[in-house]
Amino acid sequence: MMQVPFGDIKTQYLNLKLEIDDAIQSVIDKTAFVRGPFVSAFEQEYAQQYGVKHCIAVANGTDAIYVSLKALGIGPGDEVITTSCSWIATSEVITQTGAKVVFVDIEPDYYAIDPERIEEKITSRTKAILPVHLYGQPADMDKIAALCKKHDLYLIEDCAQAHFAEYKGTKVGTFGDMGTFSFYPGKNLGAYGDAGAIITNNDQLADKARMFANHGSLVKHQHEIEGINSRMDGIQAAVLSVKLPHIHKWNQQRYENAVYYNEQLKDVDGIVTPEIRPDASHIFHLYVVRTQQRQQLQRHLKDCGISTGVHYPKPLPFLKAYEYLQGQPEDFPVAHEYQDKILSLPMYPELQREQIEYVAKCVKEYFSISV
Repeated sequence: MMQVPFGDIKTQYLNLKLEIDDAIQSVIDKTAFVRGPFVSAFEQEYAQQYGVKHCIAVANGTDAIYVSLKALGIGPGDEVITTSCSWIATSEVITQTGAKVVFVDIEPDYYAIDPERIEEKITSRTKAILPVHLYGQPADMDKIAALCKKHDLYLIEDCAQAHFAEYKGTKVGTFGDMGTFSFYPGKNLGAYGDAGAIITNNDQLADKARMFANHGSLVKHQHEIEGINSRMDGIQAAVLSVKLPHIHKWNQQRYENAVYYNEQLKDVDGIVTPEIRPDASHIFHLYVVRTQQRQQLQRHLKDCGISTGVHYPKPLPFLKAYEYLQGQPEDFPVAHEYQDKILSLPMYPELQREQIEYVAKCVKEYFSISV
């Protein structure tokens, strides 16, 4: 029986072991453990790769969104619109600013926030729209950006799962006022601990974000405002600098693996493979299928030595944390319908074709048995 892990960070490390070990040793030799030259170097490299003026490194992807909201002045009395399907980090930071989170249902084909359902949620208190480029697939940025322009709203992009994905030739994270990223170890570009970043072309927003993330100070001991402590570690920055030159190749390998998955599973009744939005580059942080028999299939794959995941088992409006908003299934029909159907299959750049073939064989085996 073949073993197919859900992810394989270890193999990626072994492929870059000498470079990564040297980078970590350099940080230790210079005792540059928090911020410092390695963080500054990564900020410059990431901004250059993204073609933006500013990259602000922070402690994690959650802080990246929170700091962006604070830099934009969002707080009590405001509302921020976001998707009903994401990790809670996207929504909890809205509440933490004192603003109200307003959820919108997702598109049936691409899992991102449904732009056709956004305008009905806009009120006089709405200050921003926060789309998530979920699973590595860009949201419909033409329509979302148009709504922001029409209603004079800020646009913050959550790119935690979509490093360097593109919509109509433009990189996600560059459509709005600020783009946020997570470098959690399992991401397409992952550190060896928590890390995150914000990108922007706005000089004032960059200064505000950098100040707020560093105890309200741009110069040591000169605290212009009260801020928070959200600083990237030197070791994480050094690791990310080693990995950054490889991200485009890794994204391409993920895409090719997804295409091969689709080919292997195209004739399987009972499973829906992911669609790619026209004019978009999907970088497949996750390869997510839908099936009416999610739990049974997941158990069968586990018995075959195949690890899977569910992202995410319950839409945000239906979590206990948001009971006070009184969201109903009819308010989020697509997200509600999909919550028991979505299943993430193994996906990473190093995934081999024979592993994909084995996963597909086991999926087909299950559905042939279950008929």
